[in-house]
Amino acid sequence: MKHLLYILFFFIGNLVAQNQSTFELANALYTEGKFEDAITKYQSILDTKQHSAELYYNLANAHYKLNNIAPSIYYYEKALQLNPNDSEILNNIAYAKNMTVDAIQEVPQLGLSRIFNKLTNTFAYDYWAKISIAFIVLFVLLFLVYYFMDSTSQKRAAFSGSIVFLFLSLISLGLAFQKQSLDNKDNPAIVFAQKSEVKTEPNSSGSEAFVLHEGTKVQVLDTINDWKKIKLADGKTGWIMSNDIKLLNNF
Repeated sequence: MKHLLYILFFFIGNLVAQNQSTFELANALYTEGKFEDAITKYQSILDTKQHSAELYYNLANAHYKLNNIAPSIYYYEKALQLNPNDSEILNNIAYAKNMTVDAIQEVPQLGLSRIFNKLTNTFAYDYWAKISIAFIVLFVLLFLVYYFMDSTSQKRAAFSGSIVFLFLSLISLGLAFQKQSLDNKDNPAIVFAQKSEVKTEPNSSGSEAFVLHEGTKVQVLDTINDWKKIKLADGKTGWIMSNDIKLLNNF
């Protein structure tokens, strides 16, 4: 068993070292302006199932230099999935999106819905769960203080504090479930076809709903055979050929 573990660790270490060498070579090719060669090297790292925000970002930059609209946006989006607050990625994807044809205005969220969704998306669902656990611990500690204290004023303060932390814990837990639900429903994709006719029905004989072009981001709602039901940021829905888009959640 130990020999197998040694072989496994050696293989993983060798693969990591090899990928690092390939990554540095790809960066050198990019610097020399050999963008297609750099893309080939970056892609070879992805083929080994190794992923990182930096790898996706550099791959997106190489595609951007070649005016490959859909791949550049796709890989910038992949980089953002791993590092959503990176200013350089956000800046470059904005430039890439300026190359797209489709001008889709996002439906603005209003009132309490906007505030609630913004609060929900502040943290990942597992982080919300950890916050909830922390509040529960504080609730238990203050309740113990309330139980063992003799002073009436201290008991009142401890009891009030414990109720507040219990309430905050329930809110955090609710936000964790809400964030998880939103993440499960989030199934984005990028249009890779230069031009794609979106149908009202999942078949080629259906009437045309609208036309999309490469680089546009959509949400996938459903799949029937070779068709996927999509939704745009402005609320429009329709059916597109599966081969015309590339899902972002596939790693």
